[in-house]
Amino acid sequence: MHLRNLSLVNFKNYQQADFEFSPRINCLVGNNGGGKTNVLDAIHYLCMCKSYFNAVDTQNIRTGCEFSVIQGAFSLPERTEEIYCAIQRMRNKVFKRNKKEYDRLSDHIGLIPVVVISPADSCLITEGSDERRKFMNSVISQYDHHYLEDNIHYNHLLLQRNKLLKDVSPSGRFDEGTLVAYDEQIIPYAERIYAGRQDFISKLVPVFRKYYAFISGGQEAVDLAYHSQLVNNSFPDMLREARNKDRILQYSTVGVHKDDLTLSLDDLPIKRIGSQGQQKTYLVALKLAQFDFIKEINKTVPIFLFDDIFDKFDEKRVTQIIKLVAEEHFGQIFITHTDPLRMKDIIHEIGVDFKFFHIENGQVEKEDRNGH
Repeated sequence: MHLRNLSLVNFKNYQQADFEFSPRINCLVGNNGGGKTNVLDAIHYLCMCKSYFNAVDTQNIRTGCEFSVIQGAFSLPERTEEIYCAIQRMRNKVFKRNKKEYDRLSDHIGLIPVVVISPADSCLITEGSDERRKFMNSVISQYDHHYLEDNIHYNHLLLQRNKLLKDVSPSGRFDEGTLVAYDEQIIPYAERIYAGRQDFISKLVPVFRKYYAFISGGQEAVDLAYHSQLVNNSFPDMLREARNKDRILQYSTVGVHKDDLTLSLDDLPIKRIGSQGQQKTYLVALKLAQFDFIKEINKTVPIFLFDDIFDKFDEKRVTQIIKLVAEEHFGQIFITHTDPLRMKDIIHEIGVDFKFFHIENGQVEKEDRNGH
């Protein structure tokens, strides 16, 4: 599977741009702020119905414009998928597959799997548990549509449950019957989400360790551990026992919305002891493992987006990573970088099919594989 072409209208800093991509490696080079990352984000939109970097759709419309359009044609085995996304101020986002509009955006997730590595991923290490749950949800949802639906239902019920906990009648009476009803509905969703996350992490960890050892030279030991209140506990019992506490605090204190991951290096938190290079290696290995996992389960090769990830890596490590992803095991790759000469030297050495796109201020100039 690969993205053949991409068309942008009024997307971020692009007034209009058209791309014809290589099915293997595509390098987008130019100064920072020119629009390289915006191309990757447009690809992410077509795969996941949303931006990787900005959750507010209208903020991705070009300044001074009323709408934005992203279109792309994906080549899959024995068929082509035409994907269309339109964002308009004060209106709902429109998403189409082969000119037919989706009733629900969630129906599109998983059709075109994608993996992104970006400096923004540092939030997995430095920020709170919400970021790590988002990571699990994003990966699992691309190969398990039932998991995605369970998450949608769970979050809706959690919102209603929290609203009820805050809603005390003027007489001070509390509607415990409705709370019990919400608990009965939310239990099966939580238990399936927990099982899905537990299965995902247990299978991801060995692959993740393998990639980290490959990139780092096997100098350190890494681990990734899943933590949930549901481990060895009955969720119905936990809900029942937490009701009084929930009423006092006015929010739900137990459930899979409290899950987290522990990211460690040599048995210590990588957030505390890891250098910038080690943390970056950790994230790259994690995303490479994510790629393998989706490919194995989905039987489809994801598109891989590398956004400016080589800043803290030495030349040897950069070459090693690019050589790795240039293997047949991987599919279509997109790489952004500020140094075109450095990228050309590495790509020429590998000898795989590629295209270069020089990007400045939302303007695109394609170069062929000989750099002309």
